[in-house]
Amino acid sequence: MADRFCQECGDKLLGRIDKKFCSDYCRNVFHNKQNSDKNARVRQISYVLRKNRRILETLNKKGKTIVKKKKMIEKGYDFDYHTHSYTTSRNVTYVFCFDQGYCEMGNDNVLIVKDKGRS
Repeated sequence: MADRFCQECGDKLLGRIDKKFCSDYCRNVFHNKQNSDKNARVRQISYVLRKNRRILETLNKKGKTIVKKKKMIEKGYDFDYHTHSYTTSRNVTYVFCFDQGYCEMGNDNVLIVKDKGRS
């Protein structure tokens, strides 16, 4: 039978014939390397979405607030990232980051709202 070696560190493997790693440490390091590139982009997007939500929540203390769009930009809001949008029967579109959303009202004014959930 041919010798088998750890896929991460190259040490000789002992034990079960289907064993691929010499330790849990090597197994975890190997899989973290495999997934790091794929997960990096997801982590980056998730970070921006959470930051956007936090900014909206900070500005929206009462559940419905009008602020200047400039204020959102100053706090670092990224208008390219959101989780979903909702268009009302009056054709007003709200853009959401999870439960916090906004609609542009003109004159640099933005109405920030908290979605209390739709049934």
